[in-house]
Amino acid sequence: MSSIMPDSTGSAIKRGKPVKSQFSRSLHLFGNSLLFILSLFSLHIYGLSSGIEESLLERGLIDVKSLDSTIEVELKYADSTNFMGKAVYGNLKRCFLRPGAAMKLAEANRFLKRLRPELSLLVVDGLRPRAIQKIMWDHVKDTPMQRYVANPQWGSMHNYGCAVDITIVDSNGNRLDMGTPVDHFGPLAQIQLEGYHLKTGKLTRKQFVNRLLLRKVMTEAGFSTIPIEWWHFEAFSRKHIRETYSIVE
Repeated sequence: MSSIMPDSTGSAIKRGKPVKSQFSRSLHLFGNSLLFILSLFSLHIYGLSSGIEESLLERGLIDVKSLDSTIEVELKYADSTNFMGKAVYGNLKRCFLRPGAAMKLAEANRFLKRLRPELSLLVVDGLRPRAIQKIMWDHVKDTPMQRYVANPQWGSMHNYGCAVDITIVDSNGNRLDMGTPVDHFGPLAQIQLEGYHLKTGKLTRKQFVNRLLLRKVMTEAGFSTIPIEWWHFEAFSRKHIRETYSIVE
């Protein structure tokens, strides 16, 4: 609520919510510029870049390894080891996210390192252009797998650069046993059914503890889960994502 108060000359001054300071705005712009420079530096150091990756940088997305080089990245749609059995990412080999999401991911990896220094997060998907979402949708449409893939008409949170599919690896690059692979489209992958699968022996205590560890570090960093995939995490609420960001086509 605003109020009207007189100044020293007797004129009325409208007092409302504090205006964000110029310093704060400048700091925000500086932070985004620094993230952009770090991503460019990362592409230069690793000697790998492509037209699509450069265009993502120009749109303000961040290469996650520019924030933490110990985060591992193996994009599942960049090769044929995915539910479609084919590579669809072309020259997109790196994980890109919106700056806020990328910073949360780096924080999650730091949490993990504090608990288990020998472990690292492994990202298997991040920003996914909607053109790829359409290919995936066409593959699962009118099949039992359809519920696991977002309709491209509305877009996945991956299409906004605000979601990751992720697991954990040890110091030798071996993935921790989570009970199913990533993209196992079935009940055993569902968080909401873990209690049942523990009781019936389909999910072991060790597999369950590994999932809990992943959820702990990701949620402490500010990510949220979805009920049907243990590997999927979103950096912000869906309402915030849709209101704040645009889909990457």
